[in-house]
Amino acid sequence: MKKWIVLGVALLAGCATPPGSSMPADSGERQRARAFTDLAGAYFARGQYKIALEELRKAISADSRYGPAYNIYGQVYMELAEDKLAEENFRRAIDIDRNDSIARNNYGWFLCSRGRYDEGLAQFSQALRNPLYAYPEQAMANAGLCAERKGDLKEAEANLLKSLKLQPDNPNTVLKLAGLYFRQGRLPEAQRQLARHAELAPPTAESLWLGVRLERKLGDRAQEAAYGLQLRRRFGDSEETQLLLKGQYE
Repeated sequence: MKKWIVLGVALLAGCATPPGSSMPADSGERQRARAFTDLAGAYFARGQYKIALEELRKAISADSRYGPAYNIYGQVYMELAEDKLAEENFRRAIDIDRNDSIARNNYGWFLCSRGRYDEGLAQFSQALRNPLYAYPEQAMANAGLCAERKGDLKEAEANLLKSLKLQPDNPNTVLKLAGLYFRQGRLPEAQRQLARHAELAPPTAESLWLGVRLERKLGDRAQEAAYGLQLRRRFGDSEETQLLLKGQYE
């Protein structure tokens, strides 16, 4: 999930100058902070957290008021399950720039992933209030997933559909909507969304496992077996394959 949640975040970290900073956007210190933050984002995306932290320390040393660095810090610490440090850094990014919708989106997902659903949904809402936010479909999709975790399936569907209206060809959002429909028992709609995902992107362990369970519910044993065979061949070490082998379909 992580890669989807933060898509477009790490390498866009340097696109805004935090309000309240006395340092001009084109100062040498700011440019160095931006460069180190961009490097940190790239290392974070590859799962090289130790090196990412080293680059972030350089960024903060160059400019302690460069908000995007704290956003990446928050993401790294979130992945390392250092929740206190993650929250402190997300909050620091937002304190520097109240309109940092990228940081609010990531902070919102952090809160939702820790069971703090209402707080997370509030962050997504704040992110979407910024008319200059370049990626509102991300916050809408994450709000949909958060609402589903909370148990508000109507709100979950509404947000995922809003996200798809802005970005109809996002395979991740299509797949999440298919999963939601499956869990609601809306099997033909889930099947249509899963077919749409297949048109947009190569299969994933998640999509193939959903296909197995969906076709099992629909009673199509041949298609169920076809999905299962692909899952075992393509993603033999995945959690989904282990569930398949154990027969844990629910």
